[in-house]
Amino acid sequence: MNFIEELRWRGMLHDSTPGTEEHLNGKTCTGYTGFDPTASSLHIGNLVPIMLLVHFQRAGHAPIALVGGATGMIGDPSGKSMERNLLSVDEIEHNLVCIRKQLEKFLDFDGANAAQIVNNHDWFKEMRFLDFLRDVGKHLTVNYMVAKESVKNRWDNGISFTEFSYQLLQGYDFYWLYTNKKCELQIGGSDQWGNITSGVELVRRKAGGSAFAVTCPLLTRADGSKFGKTAGGESVWLDPQQTSPYKFYQYWLNAADADAPKLLRTFTLLPKEQIEVLEKEHAEAPHLRAMQKALAEDVTVRVHSRDDYNRAVEAAGILFGKGTTETLRGLSENDFLAVFEGVPQAEVSRTELEAGITVVDLAGDKTSMFASKGEARRMITQGGLSINREKCGDPMETITTDKLLQNRYLLLQKGKKGYFIVKAV
Repeated sequence: MNFIEELRWRGMLHDSTPGTEEHLNGKTCTGYTGFDPTASSLHIGNLVPIMLLVHFQRAGHAPIALVGGATGMIGDPSGKSMERNLLSVDEIEHNLVCIRKQLEKFLDFDGANAAQIVNNHDWFKEMRFLDFLRDVGKHLTVNYMVAKESVKNRWDNGISFTEFSYQLLQGYDFYWLYTNKKCELQIGGSDQWGNITSGVELVRRKAGGSAFAVTCPLLTRADGSKFGKTAGGESVWLDPQQTSPYKFYQYWLNAADADAPKLLRTFTLLPKEQIEVLEKEHAEAPHLRAMQKALAEDVTVRVHSRDDYNRAVEAAGILFGKGTTETLRGLSENDFLAVFEGVPQAEVSRTELEAGITVVDLAGDKTSMFASKGEARRMITQGGLSINREKCGDPMETITTDKLLQNRYLLLQKGKKGYFIVKAV
């Protein structure tokens, strides 16, 4: 299956310039997509263009990931309702390093159609303003630029010359890659169509060449809401320090039934036949969530690792009574806090804990887990309290810092689901 056919059946093809599919057939082509280094991590919205590059390479073509060290200093107005804050050079350089590491997980940088990562700051840093106006600006009219959707949407409320010029910079990226890397295709989201076609036009006018474009639809949920954030409005990052592997796994596992078929096609490399089998299994037994489990496994393993996926699955069972003390100790601090997000917490002095605190004092005085110390004593004696998954039968048992999880927490549990976290400070 060729690149365009692959995107078409997956629902990932929105538009393409005339002749694109024919040009790609029967030859190796170089194509690129850009990533804005506005944060130190990519998020799951960036996985869409990443997957476009992955499919492009799997079809035998050579992908280029352009990280916009220069354009990141400006800010793309596409899809934005207001001017973005500009980052410092040091912030952008730090973000570039982090993003490169994430991209290297997805693309093959060896072989005949090896992937490349480029930074447009490398060709913009020495360019003088007058040279840019003379050599680039004269090729695209203001009328042409104003007609672009990204500009029209901002026209009434105002758009700075800085952001207005963004499409010239992105267009020059395409021209530079065309002339220096023999890159003939630019790939991106449908909101990038205006910027991408400006590049196609610049290649035609300035280099007298033929360039092509492919865009994919913007991903939305079945209810029309924007994809890529949690129910609380937080972005889901690829960096495990910003979104823990457990939270990442849970995001995909909790996908709505109506969204799962689209997400399987967009974010996994599973073939059509296997996805159709999963859809059939789900239709027959929706409560088993076959589609969501396959989706969560595939994406979590690829973004993080098989070990992280296994730990996330184990962690997911903890709230339902599965897992041991060792399971809890095996969680990272981020995953531990993610699993028990929203659980009541109390603090105790680490110095006091080093000296030893009895279970009844810990549960009865140091926390609000029980109404009184007497109630705590009765519950402990009856075997109704666990610490770190281990039953406590003696109210006078001493708890010290050697019991701490991640060297910081104790997990108290009353009954089956009455959790409480004690944090040593």
